[in-house]
Amino acid sequence: MNRVVITGMGAVSACGLGVDSLWAAARDGISGVGPIEFPKLPRQQVKRAATIAPELSTAIWQGGKPRLQDRVTAIALTAAREAVAQSGLAPEDFGADCGVIVGSGYGGAETLDRNMFDFAHDPSARVDPMSIPKIMASAPASWIGMEFGARGTTICISTACSSATQSIGLAAQMIRHGMLTRCIAGGSEALLTTSVFRAWEVLRVMTAGLCRPFSEGRDGMVLGEGAGILVLESRDAALARGATIIAEIGGYGTTGDAGDLLRPDPRGSTDCMIAAIADAGLEPSDIGYVNAHGTGTIANEQSETEALRNVFGNRLGDVLVSSTKPIHGHALGAAGALEFIVAIEALNAQVAPPTINFLGIDPKLGIDPVGNVARPFASNACMSNSFAFGGVNASLVALRHPAG
Repeated sequence: MNRVVITGMGAVSACGLGVDSLWAAARDGISGVGPIEFPKLPRQQVKRAATIAPELSTAIWQGGKPRLQDRVTAIALTAAREAVAQSGLAPEDFGADCGVIVGSGYGGAETLDRNMFDFAHDPSARVDPMSIPKIMASAPASWIGMEFGARGTTICISTACSSATQSIGLAAQMIRHGMLTRCIAGGSEALLTTSVFRAWEVLRVMTAGLCRPFSEGRDGMVLGEGAGILVLESRDAALARGATIIAEIGGYGTTGDAGDLLRPDPRGSTDCMIAAIADAGLEPSDIGYVNAHGTGTIANEQSETEALRNVFGNRLGDVLVSSTKPIHGHALGAAGALEFIVAIEALNAQVAPPTINFLGIDPKLGIDPVGNVARPFASNACMSNSFAFGGVNASLVALRHPAG
């Protein structure tokens, strides 16, 4: 089977444009979360989110087609261009042997939101005739394929918060088994709109204050938006064209809780992490850093901590665990890609980014998640977790390159 490596990464987030901006913010604990106001939402209760700065709009839409694309596609293309540029791929490297697997939880939320308000205001008015192709969740994947001429397998995975992680994992599996030579994979989400935000408010899982994963006093998550895209290739193909290898994808695991739609089951996430570590041919003791799902909700951290303890046992205190969601927000369908990129940067720098806003160890959890200040570590492997609504779990293991 083929070994799978990463040769390019791109990111758009509340931390700015580019992987460098995302990693610097994550490493230094600089949050992209800020005020957000929806004029059409007079009873807005939560007033903070991790939004992409408005002044970046021109750069995001450069080369875009607003009449044909929703914002979710524009930010996906921006991240993909960065990833492809770093990979050094030439036009002849795409074609039928290059796939695109890019997930999204909502798709074109901005277009859908605008249409709903317009229709409610005047049902007889003509809505945007390109609404359907702009709204569909697969639009980012299709537009990326069209831009670069990637005519291989094109898939959109929409499994809520696990969308991007499953997309990267499936891409790695297809390359490993020779179904593709390379693949552009990741996730994109742009759902900070009036109706979607209100829907999350009434679910009562967002904090009105600060997001504090694993901390005492935590009371909810903070929404974010963005896109994370990676270029994956077989190691042989990357070496043959002289590409610079960033890291290797060692393992992938994915499971389903088959339980409650919203409340996570630690059995599922335990099995998921074990599967990813085993797929990499490693032992839990080989993992030096875990970028946790870590949403900041009561239920998530109880479940994820139990699962981590099931996997690492008495050694859990030696594994550096952190959640970077208080920095870039919970970007749902893009979250796994942004966090995997952070994990890879952490692995290469041998620095675990902090869980900011940490007030102290919750005695019910008994875990210290790299609180507030980054910590160095020495390891050749890290793991990134995504545990989604619907009980969909996905974990990725990355290895430093060269890895033998």
